[in-house]
Amino acid sequence: MPSLFRFLFVIAVLAAIVYGGMIALTLLVEPNPREMSVRIPAERVNQ
Repeated sequence: MPSLFRFLFVIAVLAAIVYGGMIALTLLVEPNPREMSVRIPAERVNQ
């Protein structure tokens, strides 16, 4: 039974690390908005 608790503890610690990393990414990384343009060929527009 102690090995089961140890396994669950390790899984919980890994899940907490991943969750903390996701929270850190949302709080610390700021996306850079920029303008985007896509060229559409005239053949596709004038059918």
